[in-house]
Amino acid sequence: MSRKKYQKAVDFQKYLAEKLKNPKFRKYYNEYGKQLEIAYQILKLRKQKRLSQAELAKRIGTKQSDIARMEAGQQNFTTDTLQKIASAFERDLKIEFVK
Repeated sequence: MSRKKYQKAVDFQKYLAEKLKNPKFRKYYNEYGKQLEIAYQILKLRKQKRLSQAELAKRIGTKQSDIARMEAGQQNFTTDTLQKIASAFERDLKIEFVK
């Protein structure tokens, strides 16, 4: 039986700081960055809880392919979906507008 090898976790803030030095990436990030941050948080929480995408999907009443798209930053999030994800991880959802 083969075992999957997992890559070492990347420090997202260091990675992001390095990538933001690139003007094209910075422009893209300013347009889509929050969606990518949320995607990363979902992936990180799912890995911490040792859940598969299919298990998380079942908990929130969606398909595994939806979770895959969310984690890849390829799907917009509704507040309803974010609340379901927060509940699945036994977390509170906090959304705020800041200056």
